[in-house]
Amino acid sequence: MNATSIPASTSQANASPLGNPWIQLIIGIICMAMIANLQYGWTLFVNPIDAKYHFGRASIQVAFTIFVLLETWLVPVEGYLVDKFGPRWIVVIGGLLCGIAWAMNSVADSLPMFYFAAAIGGIGAGGVYGTCIGNAVKWFPGRRGLAAGFTAAGFGAGSALTIIPIASMIKSGGYEHTFLTFGLMQGIVVVVFGFGLLAAPLSLTANATKLAPGASRYQATPGEMVKSPIFWVMYLMFVMMAAGGLMAVAQLAPIAKDFKIAEVPVSLIGLTMPALTFALALDRILNGLTRPFFGWVSDQIGREYTMFIAFALEGVGIFALAKLGTDPVLFVILSGMVFFAWGEIYSLFPSTITDTFGAKFATTNTGLMYTAKGTAAILVPYGNVLAKATGSWFMVFMISAALNIAAAVLAIAVLKPLRARYTAKSAAADAGAVKAKAARA
Repeated sequence: MNATSIPASTSQANASPLGNPWIQLIIGIICMAMIANLQYGWTLFVNPIDAKYHFGRASIQVAFTIFVLLETWLVPVEGYLVDKFGPRWIVVIGGLLCGIAWAMNSVADSLPMFYFAAAIGGIGAGGVYGTCIGNAVKWFPGRRGLAAGFTAAGFGAGSALTIIPIASMIKSGGYEHTFLTFGLMQGIVVVVFGFGLLAAPLSLTANATKLAPGASRYQATPGEMVKSPIFWVMYLMFVMMAAGGLMAVAQLAPIAKDFKIAEVPVSLIGLTMPALTFALALDRILNGLTRPFFGWVSDQIGREYTMFIAFALEGVGIFALAKLGTDPVLFVILSGMVFFAWGEIYSLFPSTITDTFGAKFATTNTGLMYTAKGTAAILVPYGNVLAKATGSWFMVFMISAALNIAAAVLAIAVLKPLRARYTAKSAAADAGAVKAKAARA
């Protein structure tokens, strides 16, 4: 790589007091926490919007799908810009767009306006998310699962502290005031902290001495990656896993309402709250904790074994929620189990992609994989349609559980042997290149 192609923030990282892996990780986590409500807080607004305008929940949820599609499918473009110019401005601009999106939601009075705001928010959130994840795996080449997990935890658990204030503000001041207040606050924090993001020095990614089990040192371009069957197997697995989780994220409030347990008081761990509020708060916490936990586990035992454990647990949890979720206490516990077994995909897949295809183009490559979340989001509105057609959520749950179990099997039966062959082949190629270079010398 020549000097003109090195991001400016790479050289800045060598001199800046912020150029420390842990400081960069903390900045990324804060930025991720501030955009979390755009996805995880959305479910609280669906019923109030429908109550005011009577658009229908399925029509309102199209906004969620638009948000996720643009949040994910544009990340490769944003990742390319990050790999070329550094992370700072992508996050700053992303924070501005996120704030604008919720400000627009506060005054929206038509479905097209909600859809447009969702598009703006999706572009902004995708820029922040993709940049922070890509930056984390570059700063921590030997602990990519843990670093990606902590960063993704900011997104998964970021709404945990604000889910109750948002619910309370919606009840006391209306959803419009809530959109504006939290939109401005979240956007401002992302902009301020985004200026502190720096690209990792090239020496970190080029001279890593410790990698996770099964990792390759080959630095594949995005074009090389998408030609590999490993990428497409992982893409399919991501879609299968994300579909069930996104359905739960977007539909949890409507599901609780249909189960007639949303406002039923639940007492657990010394706290008493309505079942839906309790479930949302607990889910956000567990959805955050699972990301660094399973990321750390995968650094130790390998990505595929960890995937199998987590994905199978998710399938069992969804099945149990379908059977037992009408009990308010079990609804809270089992929805927490579902989120705990789902959120780890956002640490396992980025770290596996970077382990397999290298860190040089990590932001772009992980961004391409992240588009699978957008593909899965297309299925979310059909959850409402299928539930309405069948008269219950049972079939939706059963399909989601089956997809999770299938993804668990694919991790061991297909992905693991594919990656093992790829790593061996790339290691042989690297050895041959070193030998040839030595001979020429």
